[in-house]
Amino acid sequence: MAKQVLIGAKGTAEERVQYEHTLTAHHHSLPSVYSTPDMIRLMETAGFHALQPFCEEGEISVGTSINIEHRLPVGINAVVHATAVVEAVDGRFYKIKVAAFEGKREIGSGHITRAIIKVGDFLKKHDIPLP
Repeated sequence: MAKQVLIGAKGTAEERVQYEHTLTAHHHSLPSVYSTPDMIRLMETAGFHALQPFCEEGEISVGTSINIEHRLPVGINAVVHATAVVEAVDGRFYKIKVAAFEGKREIGSGHITRAIIKVGDFLKKHDIPLP
């Protein structure tokens, strides 16, 4: 199983907002602003990066819950940077504080929970073919 995860472990992720990250990509009548699901995906990626150094070979972390607020819109070509900090461990679940920024402006924040799994065992248990 995974090495002991350190409280305070950090991860980051960054992307430039493209058309496919906007509400318009989901429906033409919506504005061309960064979508909440894409912001959450970036936050989850930062959480993945915070935990990955503690994973053994064949292990990854997967998301299990989210509690996020998206407070400010940003448009196409904005660079969004997400941060993640491990705050607590509850058995096999890791509570992570996440935030997303455009420059110094915080556009969203909250908490995610991730668990470390053995990929092969997970796929076998759920009858999903190995890649």
